Amino acid sequence: MADGTASFVDIAAPELARGEADRPHSAVVRFGTEAPLKLDAGGVLSPFQIAYQTYGILNAARSNAILLCHALSGDQHVANVHPVTGKPGWWETLVGPGKPIDTDRFFVICSNVLGGCMGTTGPSSLAPATRVPYGLDLPVLTIRDMVRAQAMLIDHLGIERLLAVVGGSMGGMQVLQWAASYPERVFAAFPMAGAARHSAQNIAFHEVGRQAIMADPDWRGGRYLTEGANPRRGLAVARMAAHITYMSDSSLHRKFGRRLQDREGRTFSFDADFQVESYLRHQGEAFVDRFDANSYLYVTRAMDYFDLAADYGGVLANAFKGTKTRFCLVSFTSDWLFPTSESRTVVHALNAAGASVSFAEIDSDKGHDAFLLEEPELFAITRGFLDAAARAVGVP
Repeated sequence: MADGTASFVDIAAPELARGEADRPHSAVVRFGTEAPLKLDAGGVLSPFQIAYQTYGILNAARSNAILLCHALSGDQHVANVHPVTGKPGWWETLVGPGKPIDTDRFFVICSNVLGGCMGTTGPSSLAPATRVPYGLDLPVLTIRDMVRAQAMLIDHLGIERLLAVVGGSMGGMQVLQWAASYPERVFAAFPMAGAARHSAQNIAFHEVGRQAIMADPDWRGGRYLTEGANPRRGLAVARMAAHITYMSDSSLHRKFGRRLQDREGRTFSFDADFQVESYLRHQGEAFVDRFDANSYLYVTRAMDYFDLAADYGGVLANAFKGTKTRFCLVSFTSDWLFPTSESRTVVHALNAAGASVSFAEIDSDKGHDAFLLEEPELFAITRGFLDAAARAVGVP
């Protein structure tokens, strides 16, 4: 796909109305039994499919491709109107014509992660053998499984080496995994607001979210799709809890403080008296309209299992030994979910491995979500890093 945004691909109508899970409004590549995906949990996934979007044009030398890796609640709709919500793409601040990730210059690819719910095989996809949603019968997945699937997509597109792999949060984990697993295929790696492993605190927050989902009576042991139910309340609570971690105390205070929501005084009830309560409820309600509850379980578990050093004898530097990839890491001062110390750990490991690495801590009070928002310093760093990489490989 070398045209602007990828087109709708018509797959045979499923037996159940699966929305975007099996019939996504984006390009799809399906891998059959001749191309099984090996999984860290053991065994293989076959057949499976990947849904993706592309922006820009792949040049004749196939040297201008940039892979974007999305975060937990993201998907492939980076810089186009989302087919479910009707809202702009999640990274339109950074990606587009003339923007730091310039689609007039680069061929930009983003795929929905394995385990997702926007067209790549996940728990809401129809299992080939039964033609009903996988639910919890899908094997537990890892970040490395996601990256293996992405590598198969890049092979399918005929791209030997990516100019850059870029992503924030869980996307940053994928970037680091790409650099470790396929160093010869990644010229430049740009992980933002990420880490080389998930902390105990972050695992704890994820467990709260998973328990909220599984405690919802409509979860039905993960079989809610086949039973005509939907654990909306549990997933909404999980999203509310997670969303708090994406912000900072300063940003919450600036946006809401203790201001009341459309009322002159307290109601002395458990209604949403405060603006911040109403905001979180809205975030939870909006999330359940576009995300699958079981996907939330799978993707959060993949993040929890991520520990890059553990795959290399407990020494993170070994993951990057001999690498020729160029690295740029960015963190944000108010990010307490993935604090600067996590990025520094990766930088120290890269230095120990003799890698080419630059690092910036950006002063921002917007919390973890700063990488998705208007941050002029981030825009400048992104443009500068990618421009330098492009010049090095001869991309005009």
